Amino acid sequence: MPQPTSAESDDKRACFGFPAIGRKKVSAAFDGGRLTSDGGVLLLGQAERQMGIADRLAACIADPRDQSRVIHGKADILRARMLAIACGYEDANDLDALRHDPGFKLALGKCPEGPVGLASQPTMCRWENAPTTRELVRLTGALVDIYCASYPAPPAAVTLDIDDTVNVVHGAQQLSFWNGHYGERCFLPIHVYDTATGRPVAMLLRTGKTPSGAEVAGHVRRLIRRIRRYWPDTAITLRGDGHYGRPEIMAWCEANGVDYIFGLPGNRALHADPVIVTQGDACATDRAVRKLVELRRYAETRYAAKSWGEATRRVVARIEASTLGLDIRFVVTSLQDGSAERIYDTLYCARGQAENLIKLHKAQLKSDRTSCRSANANQMRLILHTAAYWLMWKLRHAMPATAALRTAEFATIRLRLIKLAARVIETATRIRIAFASACPEADTFRQIARALCPAPT
Repeated sequence: MPQPTSAESDDKRACFGFPAIGRKKVSAAFDGGRLTSDGGVLLLGQAERQMGIADRLAACIADPRDQSRVIHGKADILRARMLAIACGYEDANDLDALRHDPGFKLALGKCPEGPVGLASQPTMCRWENAPTTRELVRLTGALVDIYCASYPAPPAAVTLDIDDTVNVVHGAQQLSFWNGHYGERCFLPIHVYDTATGRPVAMLLRTGKTPSGAEVAGHVRRLIRRIRRYWPDTAITLRGDGHYGRPEIMAWCEANGVDYIFGLPGNRALHADPVIVTQGDACATDRAVRKLVELRRYAETRYAAKSWGEATRRVVARIEASTLGLDIRFVVTSLQDGSAERIYDTLYCARGQAENLIKLHKAQLKSDRTSCRSANANQMRLILHTAAYWLMWKLRHAMPATAALRTAEFATIRLRLIKLAARVIETATRIRIAFASACPEADTFRQIARALCPAPT
């Protein structure tokens, strides 16, 4: 009797079973051949080609390799990494398994049966650590260029939200710092978004302490000057919470034609202001007389903190009286038009959407996986995750306005449009991709594919 070959034995060990159905044995194995579980990566590949993100980023990094022996170009290496992140593979380790995935190979313009796969995990790791500090500055500037290029024409006005978020560290990483508020050693990277459209603008890794006014003013100066290269006449408004309302930032904005709306921590002088006291007392009295659970009023005054020098600025107060007492919140702004209610409720409170965008970037694209020892490598990771954010934004933006997923979070889009099983069939003259007949998002998938298809030349 012939003995089974080692390959046959491996196949038998790889098989596993499920309960029988109708007296029929159910067995399974990962031997389906040229299949992909990320069929939607083809849409992401089209989105990346349309935006040219990988080529822009690759142009910022020097390549010291002998080009006659290069197999994977810089752009392809970065492209594979950002596609993997968008598909939910935030660790470079996953590239060892994905480098021969037919869906990923097609997304990078390679034939599924080609003998050469995508770049491996060690290659990805080397290029995450390759950029110098000067190159990282250029890469960060390239993200701003991508943001400006995403508009077909310079907008009349934009509002940029600036905020930071905690990235907990796990070891002696460069720039890690103990933060008493969070009770952790961490980074506090700065995120900037065009919140009205969901576009990312800039991401900057930094140490875990609250940024000073001088530090933020420097970041804002470089960011706005980069944007002004493309949009010299666009009205720009900067918006942030209380610890961004520093005199250095406000003075720079006023000197350079940039409007701002910042939260302003309350103090004795503000709470003792005659206008605020009068409105607060009236609000509390009216609530009690009318027996309401809560009542909200708005007021504004001119205020000059000692740290502001001789500058006097417009301060808007939101006054809320409830059964728990009086709660007053302040914002400081350079905007002179609009009522106090509009400044606070419509303009300032809209910055809450930036928290949702940070969640997409950090929680759903895992940009807090800044686990390299080198600060430069972690900044490179932040750039790659921002590039993946752009791919997901572009995918969502390509959907029809009536599509249910047009306002969905990235995790939902990934589940419904990217994690699609597909069989890749390659013949001598064509490549055919067979998706499941029962795919519930088939119509939306087709519409996105058509929208991202390059125009005929």
